[in-house]
Amino acid sequence: MKQLHRRVVVTGLGILSPIGNSVDDAWYSCIEGKSGITSVDIGLKNNPVTIGGRLKDFNPENFLDSKEIRRIDPFIQYGIIAANQSIEHSGILESNIDLTKVGVNFGAGIGGIDTIEKNKVLLEEKGYKKVSPFFVPGSIVNMISGLVSIKHGFMGPNTSVVTACSTGNHCIGTAARSIACGEADVMIAGGAEMASTPLSIAGFISARALSLNPNPEVASRPWDKDRDGFVLSDGAGSLVLEDYDHAKARGATIHAEIIGFGASSDAYHMTAPPEDGRGAALAMSNAINDAEINLSEVDYINAHGTSTPLGDIAETIALKKVFGDVVPQISSTKSMTGHTLGAAGAIESIFCIKTINEGIVPPTINLDNPDPLCDLNYTPLVSTEKEVVIAMNNSFGFGGTNSTLVFKKI
Repeated sequence: MKQLHRRVVVTGLGILSPIGNSVDDAWYSCIEGKSGITSVDIGLKNNPVTIGGRLKDFNPENFLDSKEIRRIDPFIQYGIIAANQSIEHSGILESNIDLTKVGVNFGAGIGGIDTIEKNKVLLEEKGYKKVSPFFVPGSIVNMISGLVSIKHGFMGPNTSVVTACSTGNHCIGTAARSIACGEADVMIAGGAEMASTPLSIAGFISARALSLNPNPEVASRPWDKDRDGFVLSDGAGSLVLEDYDHAKARGATIHAEIIGFGASSDAYHMTAPPEDGRGAALAMSNAINDAEINLSEVDYINAHGTSTPLGDIAETIALKKVFGDVVPQISSTKSMTGHTLGAAGAIESIFCIKTINEGIVPPTINLDNPDPLCDLNYTPLVSTEKEVVIAMNNSFGFGGTNSTLVFKKI
């Protein structure tokens, strides 16, 4: 096997999120501390959850043809659109590149649950002949990678990683390794999700995972003592990753370099983190070791920070375990976007890169009454100016899966 030696850089960004459907719009909302959570009609009787983070002013027909829209689940639509944004941003199609060395690694935490629910109703009410022939290909997780590859003729690695809320980070990290070992020159990587469906929400309610706060804008409040669960949101994030020499040769704009990727397992519980945060700490340590940097070089961490009572404390403990008494500045942009599950890692990686480029750390909004057990610098309420050379992004998921990415200014 080839040794991992090639440098990997980011040359394109794309996003759909509750706080904006372009990188510029989402970033502006992010640094201004604008919440994307609103009241929504979930479609459940006697439902205690009436809020969520859905896309706004979004019409898929502005991006995809009507036939394609009918055939694929919304999460696939979101992923394709974000991927196409990042591809356009990177300019790779304007260059004479080898398409056999361009791949896609795009995943989702849950996948096509909207399509599954609707076709189950058709099956029960009208029989099997009414089930769509596109039901399976239109709902499976790897179809974002497949359709992006088909559309653009990318013949490199065509893969998907599914690791719940760690999906986006794992897709980006494993795609970077595909480039580092020479398997590809360019990879489009990220995650997408549209899980705000009746069945999905009912499941999360039963698991007591969601916030029951009826006030949308203040419901997502990581590290605040009044937090009571995460807010379920939809979206997609996409990065174009590229071999450094390949990017330089075609005159690409480089937004950041990926210098580290770490993964781990809690080996503990299906949904709850261990109280000592040992799995999360291991992922961060692995990423820092992979990056070959000192702890003191990390300037900012975009935390997993979901606003759950147990998770926020466990991540705080994990950060202290890794960094000791000098933990870098932190924030949770989920306080504004809510939790986009499999898309979260990719969306938050984009915010890390923008933090590096703009020298502004996004805030953790709604942190009005800090939990005494959460006592780090979480950038409460307002963004701050700060020179950031190295930023980390944490994503942790059900099943005890953990992932951390390290980005550097270039």
